[in-house]
Amino acid sequence: MEAFSLTRTVRLCVSPLIGAHSRTDATNVAANGLLGVPAPLGIAAIAEIAVTCVGTPAASGYLVDIAIIDRVIRAEATPRLSAGLRAECETGVPTAMPALLAELARAVAPLLPAKLTRLSWSPMCGGAQSPFRSVTIDLSPSTLTLSELPAMPHQLLLTETFEFAASHRLHLSDRSDADNQALFGKCNNPNGHGHNYRIEVAVAMNHATNANDRQSHDFTTIQRVVHQEIVTRFDHRHLNLDCPEFATRNPSVENIAVVCYELLAPRFASIDSRLEFVRVWETDKTSCRYPA
Repeated sequence: MEAFSLTRTVRLCVSPLIGAHSRTDATNVAANGLLGVPAPLGIAAIAEIAVTCVGTPAASGYLVDIAIIDRVIRAEATPRLSAGLRAECETGVPTAMPALLAELARAVAPLLPAKLTRLSWSPMCGGAQSPFRSVTIDLSPSTLTLSELPAMPHQLLLTETFEFAASHRLHLSDRSDADNQALFGKCNNPNGHGHNYRIEVAVAMNHATNANDRQSHDFTTIQRVVHQEIVTRFDHRHLNLDCPEFATRNPSVENIAVVCYELLAPRFASIDSRLEFVRVWETDKTSCRYPA
């Protein structure tokens, strides 16, 4: 039988009170599971941990009983995340989420009845998983055992989403006006039209050899590079008229994705990281990922 993959997302309440107050129990399930377990007290954060396991289902039909995943994640992730949040409040130093997620992977894997292949963290936003930031450890292509997984693992993917507003006109200079109008319709308006673009950037970060390198392996670096290469270049611009990158390229969402990738890839390569892909949204219903 072919292997199966099962993913379970566990929603957690993360609070400085957890582990620091006798009234708060990270494993208490007598709460609102939709909101998070345990139920938030005071000012608290909601996070989601997605767990992917691979294997062959048992006679029960289960690959993994999801109740086991829930118990393991609540017991192992909630105290760690809450301790990190409490330390941030006390010291003002941000938690290194990649290192924390690697620690969590090492703790969780032996407690699951099937092989752990992927572990992701994402904050909650507007009652749903945030589409704007995540940290993922992907173990499936790796030959590393969990005991060999470093504090900042090689199989680490950071994603963050940004926005910029720009106008463009879809037009091919080697076609007639009539052909362009027939091909692009209202998107061929001579004066252009605008979009609030979003761009998701996914960066594979390599293992930092010492603590001093850690700053080059976090979201701050991604933000700086994307702001310099994409936002300042394209925000509130007419792509056809103001941006030489589109002097010979029709600024379709596909070509915008390619241009963004070409601008970002060498910057991340220069800091010992790898740009996995960019995804550009032209509207909520239309996006392009490059490379696919």
